[in-house]
Amino acid sequence: MAKKVAVIGAGVSGLSSIKCCLDEGLEPTCFERSNDFGGLWKFAEDSKDGMTRVYKSLVTNVCKEMSCYSDFPYREDYPNFMDHEKFWNYLREFAEHFGLLKYIQFKTTVCSVTKRPDFSETGQWDVVTETEGKQARAVFDAVMVCTGKFLSPRLPLESFPGIHKFKGQILHSQEYRIPDSFQGKRVLVAGLGNTGGDIAVELSRMAAQVFLSTRTGAWVVSRSSGGGYPFNMMMTRRWYNVITQVLPSCFINLDKQLQLNHEIYGLRIAKGKKQNFIVNDELPTCILCGKVTMKTSIKDFTESSVIFEDGTVEANIDVVIFTTGYEFSFPFFEEPLKSLCTKFMLYKHVFPPNLERPTLAIIGLISLTGSILAGTELQARWATRVFKGLCNIPPSQKLMAEGTKKEQLIKRGVIKDTSEDKLNFISYMDEIAQCIGAKPNIPLLFIKDPRLAWEVFFGPCSPYQYRLMGPGKWDGARNAILTQWDRTIKPMKTRIVPTSPEPTSLLRYLKVWGAPLLLASLILTYKSSLLLKLVQDKLQGRVFPNRVLWFIPQSP
Repeated sequence: MAKKVAVIGAGVSGLSSIKCCLDEGLEPTCFERSNDFGGLWKFAEDSKDGMTRVYKSLVTNVCKEMSCYSDFPYREDYPNFMDHEKFWNYLREFAEHFGLLKYIQFKTTVCSVTKRPDFSETGQWDVVTETEGKQARAVFDAVMVCTGKFLSPRLPLESFPGIHKFKGQILHSQEYRIPDSFQGKRVLVAGLGNTGGDIAVELSRMAAQVFLSTRTGAWVVSRSSGGGYPFNMMMTRRWYNVITQVLPSCFINLDKQLQLNHEIYGLRIAKGKKQNFIVNDELPTCILCGKVTMKTSIKDFTESSVIFEDGTVEANIDVVIFTTGYEFSFPFFEEPLKSLCTKFMLYKHVFPPNLERPTLAIIGLISLTGSILAGTELQARWATRVFKGLCNIPPSQKLMAEGTKKEQLIKRGVIKDTSEDKLNFISYMDEIAQCIGAKPNIPLLFIKDPRLAWEVFFGPCSPYQYRLMGPGKWDGARNAILTQWDRTIKPMKTRIVPTSPEPTSLLRYLKVWGAPLLLASLILTYKSSLLLKLVQDKLQGRVFPNRVLWFIPQSP
């Protein structure tokens, strides 16, 4: 008899969790409190239902080939970066193709998830739900929580002195949908994340003036690279990830890489603050044209003005929009489980540490430098295999001891709390894939299929790579990888421009061989420099610094 799994939420991670359950022969039942699937990607004109939704102008930050379900590529005519409607259509196509909708109970709220009395032997859960005022109780062998991290708006008004004196309009970005009501107003956007940048840019076309306040600054990345290809596909590559992991940060000049002097634009990250990247094609131009004015962090409010940390004052502010993020919460859990479902306590950001049986998985409570969709799908693949007993995790005693020790070290200031930092996309994906047995074996690929291995190591690290081998292997993965550039270029080929044959040139060879040659030379340089240092230390006691050339490829 198939194990029954409760899936809470039918958003991006909920849909992949349903499919992963079916792939492993489990029996999923998904509970979705709204009347449709898609989570925050299902646009609504308002937020009266309390759910976080995308604003109308939102465009995806990660291109389609890097942010798809690993065995379901986008149609080739889809644009590389999509508005919310196109992205939701992709989710619909995915759900319909794999027959997922029949497993979803809409307008159903999960009231409580509690261990059964015999949990230590069975790992089972009592799940109480409510549909149109009627409650129901059911027993499940496992639970997957797919509610995401955008549940409750974080609006820390108490940390802004004088905010209660301010007579203008105050709202959280969760309430923002369209810019029409801000016509001719002076608006302050507090917080420079992806949302803050997007809202500031859109309002700059309607408002009299937009001020964008940031405590830390941010590196602003365009969706396209220097050669016009999607930035994600150019930067999220295995060979490049190896270099960035090995080289010291002092060798990386981000201003030159991103082709924007962040200091003169008021965007540069303050010294000692964590690295933060946002995707925005228009923000620098809006600053250049004076439509958006960068400001430091907020010091105080008056009835109609805002005083900033640098002593400057902006008067006659009509609206303040706080883009201060969200609080994740699990109202259906009891203590101590609720408190232990935090980012730094979860084992590999998925499993709570205090359960005798690993039958509860938190899917999607992560921040990655790449696609969250791809990350949550791999989490779901791993979790369902753990539920089925095909993968093991350490015992709860060990996990609790490690988690408690880490918590104490953070409190004492011995180590930093990195739970809010973005995880390296390739490193995290490989870590989870290794648990499943689906991590690409690149040396083996170079022996068996050199062409594919070349694309896997030197090309974009797209989600298809995690379907090449091991459990969940997809026969179409190889072709999807080898044709990903065709699908990238296809939607832009709406006007065919005749070109003259390009002669073979040194530049062309450099484009093809530049990346591997650079990697080989860096390894040789690193090894030779170590040898040289040892010789110099022994003979002369002198050390000469190494100099490394930083290179970013500009074409596929």
